[in-house]
Amino acid sequence: MNKRIILAGGSGFIGSALAKGFVARGHQVVVLTRTPRARTDGVQEAEWDGFHLGEWIQFLDGAETVINLTGKSINCPHTPENMRELVSSRVNSVHVVAAACNHVRTPPRTWVQAGAIGFYGDTADRICDEASPAGSDSLAEICRNWETAFDTAETKKTRKVTLRIGVVLGRQGGALPVLTRLTKWFLGGAAGNGKQFVSWIHLSDLVAMFVAAVENDKIAGVYNAVAPAAATNAALMREMRRALHRPWSPPVPAFAIKLGAKLMGSEPSLVLVSQRVAPIRFVGAGFRFQFPKLAPALDDLCQKI
Repeated sequence: MNKRIILAGGSGFIGSALAKGFVARGHQVVVLTRTPRARTDGVQEAEWDGFHLGEWIQFLDGAETVINLTGKSINCPHTPENMRELVSSRVNSVHVVAAACNHVRTPPRTWVQAGAIGFYGDTADRICDEASPAGSDSLAEICRNWETAFDTAETKKTRKVTLRIGVVLGRQGGALPVLTRLTKWFLGGAAGNGKQFVSWIHLSDLVAMFVAAVENDKIAGVYNAVAPAAATNAALMREMRRALHRPWSPPVPAFAIKLGAKLMGSEPSLVLVSQRVAPIRFVGAGFRFQFPKLAPALDDLCQKI
């Protein structure tokens, strides 16, 4: 049955994959974006700014689901100004979606809110599940504020799901294109000591998790959107070199990563912090991963690069 799926902030890497996936399942997809454009792939776009109610709320009336992906990318220098924008872009979008849900006659049946495993902070080699406490660093604080806004949003008869998303591996965006370029340039060594864990997820499995969150009425609350087996950074880079047929590369010292991040306008902690997270609730719900292990996931993604 054709149902309407609203993707708030859905014009990026993950949103584009979700739009394609839901259209393929026969759903009507509406993307809320700052710069709407005409499309020929069956997706409609509507203007919104993530802060204010507007004509876009008409699409929420009677919709099956609203999926909120809005938020400034964390791949930026974590200056005080950027940190404030990281918080406001996330929290304000939650507030305005909640206001829209309460404004329309028939609110969406489900609200799926994107979150991040940054919630757990630096976990070293400790495995975190959905019941683990929040971390204490600045990104963890952003994630706590983000989730608090969602948890306290009052909605009428709307099932709410939070997906704490890990490092998404896909050809068109996220970390993989950068890792691919570095590896092809024979710079695919481990970052720092390489012992920090990377909790990754293949884009196809992430799309399937969002589909499950929409279609399975028993899914509610917080779920970790990661593959079952987190890998160390050293293991990730070793598999990247194997998949791209490159030889061993020396490790990149932490100071060099910090310098490189500054030159690239990025944030070194995104590479050096360890997050070992397990998808306990998805496994318990019977979710079947297409790519539970890193090597086959990279083989699939790198074969066409």
